[in-house]
This record gives sequence, C-alpha cells and structure tokens, in this order.
Amino acid sequence: MGIASPIGRALRSRRAGEQALAWYRPELQGPETLTLTSPAFEHGGRMPASTAAGRAGGNTSPELAWSGVPTDAASLMLLVQDYDVPLPKPITHARVNGIAPDITRIAEGGIRGWHGPGPIPGHGPHHYVFQLFALDESGRVVARGRLDGLYERD
Repeated sequence: MGIASPIGRALRSRRAGEQALAWYRPELQGPETLTLTSPAFEHGGRMPASTAAGRAGGNTSPELAWSGVPTDAASLMLLVQDYDVPLPKPITHARVNGIAPDITRIAEGGIRGWHGPGPIPGHGPHHYVFQLFALDESGRVVARGRLDGLYERD
C-alpha cells in the first residue's frame, strides 16, 4: 500500500459529481435496455489493478460484453468517465465511436485509447462509469446501458 497524498486528503470532499456524467445529458437519454457486463468486476465492484494507469497497474482495459441492442441501432458508442475527480467535470478515460451494432463484446485490452484509473492517492474511491449508447441513423439514442466500477489508490 502506498502513502496517502496530503493533496488527496485535502481534496477528498471535492468531486465533479455523478450528475455531471454524459449519462445525464438530455441528448443522451433513451431506454435503459442494454445490459453491459464485465467478467473482471461486478456492477459497483472494485476494478482489478490491471486496469489502472502507471505503476499501479497495467493500464489494460477490462473485457466488456453487452446484449439488448435494438434492430434500429446503426452504431454504438462507449464512454468511460470518472465523476469523482476534484474538477468541475468528469474525466473521460475512453471514448469509442462507431462500434458496429452486431458487435457484442470488446476483449480485454481492446479499448483503443484506454487511460486507466489513476486517482490521487488518499482521495478515496472513484467511480468509473462505462456508458454504452446505441444510436440510430440520425444519432438519436435508441438504447443505453451502464456498468459502474470502483478503484481507489491509498
């Protein structure tokens, strides 16, 4: 275990907040009919150290799987955000646009541009929200699903 940073402890109560996630934007509202899962962690559970950035882990994106994509979906968009950062807005750890609607999983390490968890030591647990949106030809959300993971550095 590492040593908690005085900065992390000082900023412990400062967080962007869940309501600042893309999930709550009016243009990204839609039926919550997608089921998003990972064999690496349960919804609300601790993400493995291998997903973390830097010396804390291997910066490897977790495997993801989903179901429930409607027939009118033209593409999928995956967005991963941390809403516990001590900033006005959540940090985006991954954004993948244009996933074909017949794709049902992304293998471990398969998220291009993945920037794994790296919270300030001592800041407390951070929520990493995997948000999957199914979009029709016009870009309207026709289904969505969410998977939350936790990660904390001491």
